[in-house]
Amino acid sequence: MAERQSVLVLISEDPRASHRANEAMRIALGIVAGETPVDIVLAGPAVHLLDENTDDLVDGDDIAKFRAALKKLAVPFQVEEGAPPADPSWNADGHPVATITPDGIARLVAKAKRFLVF
Repeated sequence: MAERQSVLVLISEDPRASHRANEAMRIALGIVAGETPVDIVLAGPAVHLLDENTDDLVDGDDIAKFRAALKKLAVPFQVEEGAPPADPSWNADGHPVATITPDGIARLVAKAKRFLVF
């Protein structure tokens, strides 16, 4: 059986202004469903994918659905250090997150075999 090659999904699009952030998360979910190892990094404004109120997000209903599916599959988000908002309602759903530094992102890039960058 062929070894599954790891995939890095790096999302930096702002889900408050673009469909691309949601599309990236939807694609990441599809890859995870195929049992391929995936690291998902939310950089900059992409951290708003975890906002409690999805009404302010483009494709908010879909975002809530896809992130719930990723949570059910226990897929954590790697969140760029310093990017999460101070709002206490951020990540109200308690999605598993880990903070990652720019050096940590560079290490994930070096480790991954495939990339999706939005």
